[in-house]
Amino acid sequence: MTKILSSIDSQGLAVLEARLKDDLDLLCYPSKDWIPRRADVTDVVIIGGGMCGMVAWLALRTGGIHNIRVLDRATKGYEGPWLGYARMETLRSPKFLTGPAFGHGSLTFQAWFRAQFGTKDWDELDKIPRTMWMDYLCWYRKVLKIPIENNVSVDHVEPDGDLLRLTVSGAETGTIQTRKLIFATGRDGTGGPNIPEFMKELPKHLWAHSADEIDFAALKEKRVAVIGVGASAVDNSAEALEHGAAEVRHLVRRKEMPTINKMMGIGSYGFTAGYAALPDEWRWRFMQYSFATQTPSPRGSTLRVSHHPNAYFHFDKATTRIDQSGGGALLHFADGTSYQADFVILGTGFVIDPMARTEFGETAAEILLWHDVYTPPAGEESADLGRFPYLNSDFTFREKNPGKAPWLKNVYCFNYGASASLGKVSGDIPGISDGAAWLSRSVAASLYGEDIEAHWQGMQDYDTPELHGDEWQPTELPLEAQRRESEAV
Repeated sequence: MTKILSSIDSQGLAVLEARLKDDLDLLCYPSKDWIPRRADVTDVVIIGGGMCGMVAWLALRTGGIHNIRVLDRATKGYEGPWLGYARMETLRSPKFLTGPAFGHGSLTFQAWFRAQFGTKDWDELDKIPRTMWMDYLCWYRKVLKIPIENNVSVDHVEPDGDLLRLTVSGAETGTIQTRKLIFATGRDGTGGPNIPEFMKELPKHLWAHSADEIDFAALKEKRVAVIGVGASAVDNSAEALEHGAAEVRHLVRRKEMPTINKMMGIGSYGFTAGYAALPDEWRWRFMQYSFATQTPSPRGSTLRVSHHPNAYFHFDKATTRIDQSGGGALLHFADGTSYQADFVILGTGFVIDPMARTEFGETAAEILLWHDVYTPPAGEESADLGRFPYLNSDFTFREKNPGKAPWLKNVYCFNYGASASLGKVSGDIPGISDGAAWLSRSVAASLYGEDIEAHWQGMQDYDTPELHGDEWQPTELPLEAQRRESEAV
């Protein structure tokens, strides 16, 4: 990588972009468009123009699928969480991971960074700043000319013969017909924010989920309770402290702080390639153990909180009820204690729940889930994990009752919801390009099979000769040679 990049260090993005174009040209990108067109039908619609959606688009184009639309409800430049509810200072992932580069060295974050700032700054960089990552993704979109349609929301999906009909709103209204639909919708792509039952009675002006827009300036000199101690909880705690909160108290159900990222310890190409082929009991065991041990917040994020003298971490404080009290919120814990706060922030993550996705309507109830298929042994139970969709090996949803929603075979779950079935290949930076390659082959195989009659006819109709008749002359076999042939027989 160092030798490859030496010629573009500090020479600006123009040099890098020229190199990338040459690389793509040498690889004959994009591949030949091989899919028969249908009038007014899009072959593939991708919902989500963030990292997952863009690398999925690149993988499909590389495979010769050209008739694609990428829709995102966000304004241009705000796709994904990076300038929204993501509030960490830096990414967790090591800076050298290739992420969505899809095998192209010139498309990596490292190449982008070194082209502008050089090797010395790269060597001194610890972790990638969050907003810089978004700058890189915006460049990725620009240099690949990805035609993302912003401010378009997909509100409903339903079958339309052998097609899917999408109802959209925003910058475009009406319906779109497509053959395949990819949900590249990130962390909450098959569910939504996890809102515990104990929040039901608390007025909304007294609390927010970490994925919400939060007016942190309004928390100045306020007592803030943060439920949870994962990455999102810690990042929101830091924001409140930096905006002058009187105190921030982490109220943690666990008895001690999680400190080890178990998934990082087994990350490898073997795990990425082999996880989906494992028996259910092993897939469940790996994922349930990861959930049970919990991924810790990054060291830098935690220190960002703990260096404030008015930040506190309280363990073994399982919240059982929250009441409105004295203009604020009174939190009650399982050990019989309580705490009065002015505002509550839920760092409770996301829940996988297809029923929460309005796009599917009533059909959401027909999506097969892990708890429909697998009963874990004692000690490995997990209600959260049980709600993950039980996917086919090609990222598509399965029907709970065969024949009730056969069109689900044309809907691909390329987001966090695929983790339990297929592993960490559709949302996290380390495996995203491997997942995109896998997805594109799956989509291509399905499209080809559906058009097999057209491809067969195309083979028969093909009449472009490679030989024109002037490359040889026919001759008669001499009589002498024929006699020798006869004698030999």
